[in-house]
Amino acid sequence: MELSLMILVIGLLGLSLGYYVRQIIAKNQLNTAENKASKILEEAEKKSQEALLDAKNKAVNILEEAKKKEQERENQIIRAEERLEKREVVLDKKMEEIDRGRVVLEKKAEEIRQVRKEVEEARKQELKRLEKIAGLSKEEAKKVLLQLTEEENRDLIAKKIKSLEQVGIDELEKRARDIMTQAIQKYAGSHAADATTSTVSIASDELKGRIIGREGRNIKTLEKLTGIEIIVDDTPEAIVISGFDPIRREVAKIAIEKLVSDGRIHPTKIEEAVEYAKNEINNRIKEAGEAAAYDVGVAGLDPKLIQILGRLRYRTSYGQNALLHSLEVAHLAGALAAELGADVAIAKKAGLLHDIGKAVDHEVQGTHVEIGIKILQKFNIGKEVIEAMRAHHEDYPFESPESMIIAAADAISASRPGARKDTLENYLKRLGELEDVANSFEEVEKSYAIQAGREIRVFVKPDKIDDLGAIKLARSIADKIEAELKYPGEIKVNVIRETRAIEVAR
Repeated sequence: MELSLMILVIGLLGLSLGYYVRQIIAKNQLNTAENKASKILEEAEKKSQEALLDAKNKAVNILEEAKKKEQERENQIIRAEERLEKREVVLDKKMEEIDRGRVVLEKKAEEIRQVRKEVEEARKQELKRLEKIAGLSKEEAKKVLLQLTEEENRDLIAKKIKSLEQVGIDELEKRARDIMTQAIQKYAGSHAADATTSTVSIASDELKGRIIGREGRNIKTLEKLTGIEIIVDDTPEAIVISGFDPIRREVAKIAIEKLVSDGRIHPTKIEEAVEYAKNEINNRIKEAGEAAAYDVGVAGLDPKLIQILGRLRYRTSYGQNALLHSLEVAHLAGALAAELGADVAIAKKAGLLHDIGKAVDHEVQGTHVEIGIKILQKFNIGKEVIEAMRAHHEDYPFESPESMIIAAADAISASRPGARKDTLENYLKRLGELEDVANSFEEVEKSYAIQAGREIRVFVKPDKIDDLGAIKLARSIADKIEAELKYPGEIKVNVIRETRAIEVAR
């Protein structure tokens, strides 16, 4: 019992001692933390005071800098005001001087007006005195003086006027030559054109017999369908196609080339080949028209008008290819218009289309200018273009600078040495007139002038004329040729009446 009590007392004493010791330890630790916190607060307060002091110093420096800049600006403003005041003083002085000068000038001007008035008055008085003395008025005296001067110096005045006119003409001609030369130099085109023959190359001379055919039936069919004379001679590996119409010649050439490449040559194949050639020619005509419009830079033309334009590729004027001539005129007109400040687009378009009537002048009555005007009006070409193209042969008055330019460009292209051949043109014209005489008879279906105009082959409509009528028609055509045409030698009239019956077996 006492032992247990003693243990309990000892335990309580131990607990009390431990608690006291813990309190002491905790107090020491608390004192240590408070010390640390106190130190931290002291350091923070110290740093805060230092930062505040630094900020105050910076603020003081900024204020001082601002005051310095403000002072400098005030000084600048003061200096500027001083300069302005000085300038105002100078300007005031100058204005005063100007005012004084104006007053002086006004006084002098008034004096001059007064003197002029006095002089004018004195002159009038003198004129009255002179008129009174001479017995003539001022106008009469002037007229007499001019008349005397003119009579005394008539020859001198005439020479002077002539000299001035010649100088003006020389200058204008020189300027015109310069402009023309520049325009010509800007365009140089090819001027080669077929005349009246074409050559077809063949692989061997053996094909010549096949082209001629039995008793000449193949070559006769070709000549009948194309209206072209086929010349098969000793020329090695070549056949000559002769005819004054370039389109017919080209049709015959394409047809023969197709027959030769195919190898089968007989009347039926010849008809097919000729039909193919005509279609091919139409395509080439269209391509030629499109290429010409593209070359000149003329857009928006109607496809039918382009087709008509392409036909000029197979037309000639005095031996000059009509399409190449039109292209040349278009380029020259454009260059001239650019030099002279005219409308380049109108000049080019009118130059390209100025001879469009020649594409159909053998089919329509009238001059190629009149036909061309109707064609362009039909396709709604602008009035300014028509006015520019229709005066190129001076059939119509020049109504615009472009019309004069087209006439000049046409003359340049046509008068160039070697551009045209009168003898060839006359020859082609004679052949055309020969065909026109034959075609004037209503019984005639078609006719072709061949053998250089020494023969004309006339195909009649078999249902409108019999064999006896064909003989009479040949005589009538010959009589009309003798009456209307002038030609050397003789012309053979060959009238052909052919009846063909066709049936289809099914």
